[in-house]
Amino acid sequence: MVSADVARNIVGIIGNVISFGLFLSPVPTFWRIYKAKDVEEFKPDPYLATLMNCLLWFFYGLPIVHPNSTLVLTINGIGLVIEGAYIIMFIIYAAKNTRWKMLGVLAIEAAFMAAVVAGVLVGAHTHEKRSMIVGILCVIFGSIMYASPLTIM
Repeated sequence: MVSADVARNIVGIIGNVISFGLFLSPVPTFWRIYKAKDVEEFKPDPYLATLMNCLLWFFYGLPIVHPNSTLVLTINGIGLVIEGAYIIMFIIYAAKNTRWKMLGVLAIEAAFMAAVVAGVLVGAHTHEKRSMIVGILCVIFGSIMYASPLTIM
């Protein structure tokens, strides 16, 4: 019989493998962008939304917010690196106006994260409260991330 902790770890590892596949799913798109040296008709919205989602989940996984969340921390750290690479490539090959819009969105995301980190660390003094606040934001921004491809329509 498998203990509950072992089963939970197995499920967590499977979730990380699936998430890793999700992070790699845009590789064909970015290979096309790299070959064309142009973003063509592609929009950066899904990559910007995924970056924000990874930032929030990474913060959630830190021991100061939610202890013992190594799997959450590692997969979202990997996601940050992958999404960061996509965004850098998108900025390199985007038209000037798109590039400036992306940089503006990235600045807003950075300011929002700074406000969340400061607000949570100063205002919530227990792991339970911090986990609840950041967890709710993660669910909201996760929903936004999965809806972001609809901006193409």
